[in-house]
Amino acid sequence: MRIGEFSGCHQMPKRSFFIHGYQFPVCARCTGLLVGNILSILLIPVIQPKAVAVILLLPLALDGLTQLANWRESTNWLRFLTGVLGGYGLYTAFLSLLILIL
Repeated sequence: MRIGEFSGCHQMPKRSFFIHGYQFPVCARCTGLLVGNILSILLIPVIQPKAVAVILLLPLALDGLTQLANWRESTNWLRFLTGVLGGYGLYTAFLSLLILIL
């Protein structure tokens, strides 16, 4: 669980996945962000244009903000999915800029 504390994740049990009764060290959304980051690294040869990467951040923002405004309660799988999209988009944009600079 120290990994979650270090990363700044809130680690709320109701917003986290469990395997065999053990809570993931990060919440569903942070898990998705990490998976998205890893996917973007693995798919470096297929890097999308920066505009597509930024668009992939929109579902994450929409899901997070509507939940923050108490308009609705998101599910862990939706948090995970929007996290994957957002993580992929964020890291792809970062890698695109890094390649451009180098």
